[in-house]
Amino acid sequence: MFSGWNWVAYGLYLFLNICSLEVSGGLVQSCGHIIPESPVLALGSNFTALCILNESCLDFGNIYANQIIWKIKNRVVPKEQYHEINRTVSSVTFNDTSSLATPLTCNILADGQIEQNIYGITVTLGLPPEKPKNVSCIVHQVSKLTYPMTCTWNPGRRMFLDTHFRLKYRWPRDNFPDCVPKDVNNSCTITDVQFFVNLEVWVEAANALGKAESDPLVFDPIEIVKPLSPHNLSVNSGILPTVLKLSWENRISAAVMKLKFNIRYRIIGETNWMKVPPEDTASPRTSFSVQGLRPYTEYVFSIRCMKEDGVGYWSDWSEEKTGVTTEDKPSKGPPIWRIIDASRSPASWTVHLMWKALESFEANGVILQYEVTVRAKSSLTSPPEKYNVNTTNLTLKLPNGTYEMTVIARNRVGASPPSILLIPTSNSKAPVKNIRTLPKDGKLWVGWTAPNSYVLKYVIEWCLVSNSSDCIIEWQNEPGNVQGTYLKGDIKPFKCYLITVYPLYADGQGSGQTVKAYLQQDRPSKGPTVQTKKVGKAEAVLTWNHLTVDEQNGFIRSYTIFYKTVDGNETAVTVDSSKTEYTLSSLTSDTLYTVRMMAYTDEGGRSGPDFTFTTQKFGKGEIEAIVVPVCLVFLLIVLLGVLFCFNKCDLIKKHIWPNVPDPSKSNIAKWSPQVPAKHNFSSKDQMYPEGGFTDVSIAEIEADDKKSFSEQDLKPFDLLKKEKSTSEGHSSGIGGSSCMSSPRQSVSDSDEGETTQNTSSTVQYSTVVLNGYRDQTPVQVFSRSESTQPLLVSEERSEDHAGGSDSTTQKQQYFKQNCGQDETNTDRLCFKRAKQITPANEGDLVGFAQLQILGPSSQPLGLGMEKNTQEAALSDVLQTSTEGQSVRHETVEGNHLSVDEMPKSYLPQTVRQGGYMPQ
Repeated sequence: MFSGWNWVAYGLYLFLNICSLEVSGGLVQSCGHIIPESPVLALGSNFTALCILNESCLDFGNIYANQIIWKIKNRVVPKEQYHEINRTVSSVTFNDTSSLATPLTCNILADGQIEQNIYGITVTLGLPPEKPKNVSCIVHQVSKLTYPMTCTWNPGRRMFLDTHFRLKYRWPRDNFPDCVPKDVNNSCTITDVQFFVNLEVWVEAANALGKAESDPLVFDPIEIVKPLSPHNLSVNSGILPTVLKLSWENRISAAVMKLKFNIRYRIIGETNWMKVPPEDTASPRTSFSVQGLRPYTEYVFSIRCMKEDGVGYWSDWSEEKTGVTTEDKPSKGPPIWRIIDASRSPASWTVHLMWKALESFEANGVILQYEVTVRAKSSLTSPPEKYNVNTTNLTLKLPNGTYEMTVIARNRVGASPPSILLIPTSNSKAPVKNIRTLPKDGKLWVGWTAPNSYVLKYVIEWCLVSNSSDCIIEWQNEPGNVQGTYLKGDIKPFKCYLITVYPLYADGQGSGQTVKAYLQQDRPSKGPTVQTKKVGKAEAVLTWNHLTVDEQNGFIRSYTIFYKTVDGNETAVTVDSSKTEYTLSSLTSDTLYTVRMMAYTDEGGRSGPDFTFTTQKFGKGEIEAIVVPVCLVFLLIVLLGVLFCFNKCDLIKKHIWPNVPDPSKSNIAKWSPQVPAKHNFSSKDQMYPEGGFTDVSIAEIEADDKKSFSEQDLKPFDLLKKEKSTSEGHSSGIGGSSCMSSPRQSVSDSDEGETTQNTSSTVQYSTVVLNGYRDQTPVQVFSRSESTQPLLVSEERSEDHAGGSDSTTQKQQYFKQNCGQDETNTDRLCFKRAKQITPANEGDLVGFAQLQILGPSSQPLGLGMEKNTQEAALSDVLQTSTEGQSVRHETVEGNHLSVDEMPKSYLPQTVRQGGYMPQ
């Protein structure tokens, strides 16, 4: 603990020694100082500073000069720049003060450990003043008697120090107080000077690093005067239309200074000034007449002055004044041109004569009217026609021919020279060649090659080409000795102009040569819209319309077609700008393509909308190559089928349209009602051993003579007719119709084919027994049949019911026709028409009734008979039958026949499942 306090006490002792505090009179003295104190140094110069320690501080802290450390802005100066002069003085040297900064401090390291600041100074860097240059003075006239003088100079470089300038002047024997500038360092004004005495003037500059003086100037102040400009300027028109007189007042006494003048003028509205020749105004004056002006033109004038001998300065320009010259007759005739419309009538012309209003410098006044004279060259004796108009156009209807048109402009003073235009019958003279255009300096220049003949003048005609407006013609005249000019109208960029050049000769004119031109081109406003005209398997014909003139914005140089598939690369094709159709080839079939088109001018291109199309799956003729052979093969197959049908006609009929058995060949034809049936009706099982009716047919016997039957024989038929009318509404057979259904319906249905024979239109054959025959017990039997056998066509005709040989003959022809199809077929039985059966042959009928026709099975036609025995038995019966009776089917219509009409007898036939069963 004791040792720690010792160290504290020792440190305090050292601190007190370093500070070198010495109390004397209440002041604290430092242990050292630096020489020089706050110096001002020139940039780039050498500088040495000394740090001097006080002797009083050496005894307390053992501080010596070798312990001094120099710092610049807390940055230690290298030891190489130190120099120890003695034990109390240390110096530091800087070879270039440009690296020197503020502050510069002297520090000491006590006991090699604690660094303490001894002293510091502020260093100011700068440059000494330069010699002022370009000293000049001018005397400004402020009023008629006040002439202050202002001198200016160039102060030189920046010194980085406070530098003071003074304007010094003196006469040869007298000095004047210095002129000190205010707020500036390059000029100073002396309020008043004396003329006609030489004055010496110079400028002095001074700062902390030194001073400098300019070269002196010696001059008489009258030589540097800038007088006031003349005032009260006026302009008056003179007697002549080309002269204006100017008047003014001078503001400096002629005794002090004699003046000369400058006069300038311009046409109002223009910017370029014209000047009166200086030699014309080089003497003192207060007025001047300006000549060579344009008549009836407004001018602006201004004037200035200076010392007559040219020493000194020009005054400012005076205020501007205007004046107008008087009128004069027009200096030239108006430019004239025409438009000829010869389309209405070949024998006459409609001439639109037009001329331009004269420029103001050409009209020389206000144009009151125009005088137009038309003279026919073909008839020199006829007087010319004259027209007075106030407009700049005139429309005339003239016969075809050569005419001379003259136009004169007239104002209040007089008339202009005539403007003559020759309108020939035809433009037969030589035209210009190589017409061309070139945009230049914001204007459109037109050039051409002159023809070999002498040309009086050229007419350049142009108009704006647009789809939205008509071509309004503008024109201008050019002398015959030029071969190019600028168009003087309002030419707009991105617009197309149609330019025509006509050469005019003394005896006619040449045909016009035309060219299109743009002042400035741009990209098209839109791209072409492409469409497909025809699409094939590997090619597509694309079409588009040209862009309108308003959309082109320049000359279309080319088109580019871009096309690609959905996932393919884009292909580009360049097309000539004159084309409106292009064929893309080598395309992939059945593929979707996207196509677009760009139109290019000299300034770039713009693309149109996308268009898609799909190529065909088959090319031209491929479908025909497939379809035609297929059709030919099908046609060949059809022809072969038809030939096969003709060859196999009988076989086809057998399966599609089977033959109907001829009832005339049936054994029932031998049955007679006078012969009792020999069947045993007592036992139904014997009568129908196979268990029921399978097929029933009705045979109709027609007698030519009613008397061959007794009244007793006809009664059953009368009762049958009554039953027939009642049974038609109660039929419920298997086929859906009663036994008395109309056979006409059945026959029509049977013609439709085999598939319709099982419908409700089938005819049901049934056995009807109303009364017993000849002492037989009456038994009424009414049986239905499931037969689908159609009736014969001859049985459907109502005219067959009338009887007679004609009807019989028709029926025989029908049965023979059916029989002739297949008489050798053992599965079917073909009946031939039976002869008429007379009552005398009752024995045969009994035998016929006893004949049973058996078939191997119940077939759809209801005729199943043994192949040999049945045919033989049926043919024997038919051959032994007598004439006078015919067998036919009954056709049931809606009306009931009376007994007096042709008698009919239903021959009952019991048809078993195996065939017909006569009763």
